[in-house]
Amino acid sequence: MEKRTKGRVTIPTDVDVVAETLELIEKWGADAIRDCDGTDYPEELKSVDAKIYSTYYTTRKDNEWAKANPDEVQQMYIMTPFYTAVEDEVSIHLMKHLYPDMLKVNNQDDITKWWEVIDRTTGEVVSPSQWSYDEETGDVTIHAAKEFHDYTVSFLAYIMWDPVHMYNAVTNGWSNFEKQVTFDVRQPKTHAYSMKRLRSYLEENPHVDVIRYTTFFHQFTLIFDELARERYVDWYGYSASVSPYILEQFEKEAGYRFRPEFIIDQGYMNNPYRIPSKEFLDFQNFQRREVAKLAKEMVDITHEYGKEAMMFLGDHWIGMEPFMEEFKEIGLDAVVGSVGNGATLRLISDIKGVNYTEGRLLPYFFPDTFYEGGDPVKEAKINWVTARRAILRKPIDRIGYGGYLKLAMKFPAFVDYVESVCQEFRVLYENIKGTTPYCIKKVAVLNCWGKMRSWGNHMVHHAIYYKQNYSYAGVIEALSGAPFDVKFISFDDIRNQPGILEDIDVILNVGDADTAYTGGENWTDEKIVSAVKRFVYNGGGFIGVGEPAAHQYEGHFFQLATMIGVEKETGFTLNMDKYNWEEHDHFITEDCKGEIDFGEGKKNIYALEGTKILVQRDKEVQLAVSEFGEGRCVYISGLPYSFENSRLLYRSVLWSAHEEKELYKWYSSNYNVEVHAYVKNGKYCVVNNTYEPQTTTVYKGDGSSFELDLEANGIYWYEI
Repeated sequence: MEKRTKGRVTIPTDVDVVAETLELIEKWGADAIRDCDGTDYPEELKSVDAKIYSTYYTTRKDNEWAKANPDEVQQMYIMTPFYTAVEDEVSIHLMKHLYPDMLKVNNQDDITKWWEVIDRTTGEVVSPSQWSYDEETGDVTIHAAKEFHDYTVSFLAYIMWDPVHMYNAVTNGWSNFEKQVTFDVRQPKTHAYSMKRLRSYLEENPHVDVIRYTTFFHQFTLIFDELARERYVDWYGYSASVSPYILEQFEKEAGYRFRPEFIIDQGYMNNPYRIPSKEFLDFQNFQRREVAKLAKEMVDITHEYGKEAMMFLGDHWIGMEPFMEEFKEIGLDAVVGSVGNGATLRLISDIKGVNYTEGRLLPYFFPDTFYEGGDPVKEAKINWVTARRAILRKPIDRIGYGGYLKLAMKFPAFVDYVESVCQEFRVLYENIKGTTPYCIKKVAVLNCWGKMRSWGNHMVHHAIYYKQNYSYAGVIEALSGAPFDVKFISFDDIRNQPGILEDIDVILNVGDADTAYTGGENWTDEKIVSAVKRFVYNGGGFIGVGEPAAHQYEGHFFQLATMIGVEKETGFTLNMDKYNWEEHDHFITEDCKGEIDFGEGKKNIYALEGTKILVQRDKEVQLAVSEFGEGRCVYISGLPYSFENSRLLYRSVLWSAHEEKELYKWYSSNYNVEVHAYVKNGKYCVVNNTYEPQTTTVYKGDGSSFELDLEANGIYWYEI
């Protein structure tokens, strides 16, 4: 029987579950305890033999200060819906479809400078002399409107109820609580007060070992409608990181006047699907530097008191992008984040510049999962098996859980399952720590964001499913657990670092046309097109998924059509007959047992002469390959995450890199089972990613093989 181990696990507690906390420390082998939003740390556990984490809110949980300093409450930019003028005067109500307790219009600062009324039919800014605001009605009235033109108002609003506190309160059905107001640590009075407040907290809580900052200092964009439903969410959104104080500083540094439209972006709010403007990138760069500077101040104070500083990757984390250079200078000891899937696991585990990383596994101990008739074991199994695949490529150092422990204790089967997860994680970590797993090829994902959004491609709200993007997010999920060295590069990287493609085997470009993920107008830059074509012509690989390099320009929709061998029928080439529809057997599809799932796929893709079609449906190409010079290209219409599709992508990378002969190295004949090798540690494992028993042929690094039967979810360790 496997020896029981301890450590590397964090559990939540509360004042009414002291005995249960002690029981789980023993059962799960936990070595750290944390509090959660809406809980208090029990006096009886202050001397327990475990590390104590304390959640620290830099921007809330001090309403006395927030209410005494209303001018330094945090703010966000909001845009109204579009209103059509049917006469020469139109009134626009600012708070339409917004939760009244969450936001309050800021008309204290100069509205003629910080607000913007735009004629959306022409794109022109309406002069402040032509509109007015009535505080009583909450309406902006445009006095010289053009009939049948559309208008919007962009305005600043105070955040009177912290969006995450609101989410927790609504989800858990809290009553008898005070709505927490979000104050702005960036501003002078609150900055000075916050540093004193932190020192007082550290002095008053000597039992705490780790300050878990949630977070520094600006909330991602999260807005609720009048019925307290989520109205707008962007996990990477910067629209709640603004105030006249901050924007005036930005103007001094940037050397040009700030416009609300730099954030509002026609109402798209510069979400990560939008190709970022120069002004928005300038603003992000400014915010990251300023936020990092202030975060470092808090981290230094934490260290002065002999405590560790841990950051939660989420909530008020805007400006704290962990893959950018500024992050390493902050001096954080650790980062913890919620693990929704393999991509979010890699978001945490790939962070450099901290001593350790921690993943908060799901489900969260909230009543939306832990209710009579609920099945938290099922959710926990799915979460663990999904996360494990990515952990085997790049492990986090710790795992943990959050929420209300008393809810979890009502489900003994869940408590037993988590015990097995904790034990399995510790064994896994001991076997692979300190080594890089075997990587067969170097793969680069090319988009507008590059390193800044590593592993975050196609995320809207963390790991939430969206019908319109799961066929693309699936590619990133497959990569998160694949034996490749994955990096994320931007079009600016290609422009500014001429040799960047030299160290890469295969480029991936994934997404819809004219989004930041495929690049849009960047493909009209001959420097970009020539660099990518040269890379492939000289022997590199290219995999395009969806609408790669797509932007209507100079006779093509796919700007790499002559290289990837496919094009989209947009109506402009209907006059041209297409004859290449024959399907071919290929190395890439050898493991595909039935009909391949391309997800939402793409319509109207056709193959050019010389291209080999592997799959077409109703004369629409779904999968095709072409050769260009010494290089190879693969086109896929969409690739939702599944074990079969992960294998298809694996074979696509190998084929495009001319490495078919490398297939039978650290390989499983059954795509439901994967092999991960840690050559430096002299170990390898075979892992069953499914919930049923599996049988496979395992191929080792030298090409020799053996048969193996695996139990459901089983992981088997071997010496090399």
